[in-house]
Amino acid sequence: MKSSPLAADRTEQDDRAEFRAAVLDGLAGSPRSIPAKFLYDARGSALFDAICELPEYYLTRTETGILRRCVADIAAVAGPGRALVEFGSGSSVKSRLLIDALEHLAAYVPIDISRQHLEATATRLRRDYPGLVVEPVCADYMALARLSVDVGAARRLGFFPGSTIGNSEPQDATAFLRRARELLGEGGALVLGADLKKAPQRLHDAYNDAAGVTAQFTLNLLRRMNRELDANFDLSAFAHDASYSEVESRIEIYFRSLRQQTVTVAGRSFAFRAGDRVLTEYSYKYDDASLSVMARSAGFRIARIWTDPARDFAVAYLEVGT
Repeated sequence: MKSSPLAADRTEQDDRAEFRAAVLDGLAGSPRSIPAKFLYDARGSALFDAICELPEYYLTRTETGILRRCVADIAAVAGPGRALVEFGSGSSVKSRLLIDALEHLAAYVPIDISRQHLEATATRLRRDYPGLVVEPVCADYMALARLSVDVGAARRLGFFPGSTIGNSEPQDATAFLRRARELLGEGGALVLGADLKKAPQRLHDAYNDAAGVTAQFTLNLLRRMNRELDANFDLSAFAHDASYSEVESRIEIYFRSLRQQTVTVAGRSFAFRAGDRVLTEYSYKYDDASLSVMARSAGFRIARIWTDPARDFAVAYLEVGT
């Protein structure tokens, strides 16, 4: 099997139309919100990679440490001849740990909404692993019901790291896992990363870094709207706003208006008062019980789970339940 060009379930025109509709609907709604996936244009993806290197943002280095320690166990449980399907290609640093460890890997299929980021990732992997079949898919993995590329009869191993599952509300996270179970098919399994509950101050610091990179990431959404939707957001008139809700066990991230103002987006006007906020992202935190409930609700069972010594983060191996 040879690597194929970028497969796309959607065109750039589809992406622009969806972005426009989501922004206009989100700004007209109450409460106001814009889906988190639109944070990840090329610049947003690069900023998120930078966030992952920050001292306050423990998630990436902790999960990577767990994977380094348990990747041989994952490979043993998964068995040979898998096709590795990653939901969200990220920087593929963690993916490489699995690529290196899995025996007789049939193919690597990264799925990502950012076309530029996905193409760059696929190019690097093809260069570094010339014998590996790389089949990138440009799609919204949260809504994907089937693969548009052929990986033959290989059993599929899904990979969903970074606690990205926590960006969805519980019912949506369960719905995604159900679709993933169907996409992975008979004999499929899923390696899932999940951030665990911990002291609120540590969580606050992780999403309010001293260098302000997370703030740049949030406000980059305004920059994207200015560029793609002919909006006129003044970035100096808005601020990144992130806090932890102990009741909901989640980080809540907004951009907040610093003054009374009116903004035009795609020809429509939206008024903001000082303090008005637009939700851009949730990040739910889990414990063993909530992870197990979510997995069972989607038709999976947790076969193995690995954590760091401080139990800050978990990597779970999910198999289709019986």
